[in-house]
Amino acid sequence: MLDKNKAILTGGGALLLGLIVLFYLAYRPKAEVLQGFLEAREYSVSSKVPGRIEKVFVKKGDHIKKGDLVFSISSPELEAKLAQAEAGHKAAKALSDEVKRGSRDETINSARDVWQAAKSQATLAKETYKRVQDLYDNGVASLQKRDEAYAAYESTKYNESAAYQKYKMALGGASSESKIAAKAKESAALGQVNEVESYLKDVKATAPIDGEVSNVLLSGGELSPKGFPVVLMIDLKDSWLKISVPEKYLNEFKVGKEFEGYIPALKKSAKFRVKYLSVMGDFATWKATNNSNTYDMKSYEVEAIPLEELENFRVGMSVLVTIKP
Repeated sequence: MLDKNKAILTGGGALLLGLIVLFYLAYRPKAEVLQGFLEAREYSVSSKVPGRIEKVFVKKGDHIKKGDLVFSISSPELEAKLAQAEAGHKAAKALSDEVKRGSRDETINSARDVWQAAKSQATLAKETYKRVQDLYDNGVASLQKRDEAYAAYESTKYNESAAYQKYKMALGGASSESKIAAKAKESAALGQVNEVESYLKDVKATAPIDGEVSNVLLSGGELSPKGFPVVLMIDLKDSWLKISVPEKYLNEFKVGKEFEGYIPALKKSAKFRVKYLSVMGDFATWKATNNSNTYDMKSYEVEAIPLEELENFRVGMSVLVTIKP
């Protein structure tokens, strides 16, 4: 009888212990698993020049180096603008050189001859006026004759002065203001040439980074608008994890804090460091269903960089982060 009671107690104790273990396993806090995705920096290879795609030198999946030729554009209109700009610059430069050089020798000699002729006329008119004045003083010439001689003398004197000023202008060449204006026009014309040449350099688009071609949006023969992304590239070395974190777990994702995530596609774990976090919009807010012990919970977008280079990873791969209770 004693053995029977002992067996019952032992069995009851074992059953009770089992129930306690089951209760603990059923109601103990469970680990939370958050899912994020790997992303990489994307670049658009485009051109400032609109035109027809001449040739695309890469295809999707190619690994290319910075500076490699990606595509070229044919733009006859731009080449015509360059010819027009170069012609305008040549004309402006010729005018500037002429103004800088000053008057031609023939122009100077001609102005000097005109001045000398006017000077001779003025000298003759002066002597004539003196003679007529003497005749007038002696009562031989009339007042009318004397006034006419004086007027002729004054006129030739002013003509001489005007001719001399023109001669000085021919000697000095253009004014400093004219030279500055001509030089400015030459510089403006050269600027137009440089501008068109800079656009022409952009008809051959090169890779901005070492990376992988993720997409080719246009093919040879198609028209490309100005700034249109003809080819897309990704820099797999500039990658990060983006994950949505409820605010109750935000303490585990402080900026600078490290954590571990599992990448199912690669069947490996990797360590990450939080570099940025920001609250998400109201659409990502978890709404409480009652007012007892719950509250509206915000979600935060967390970006974390891998501490080591992730080999063979692709954009969009999932990363699972376990939050221990």
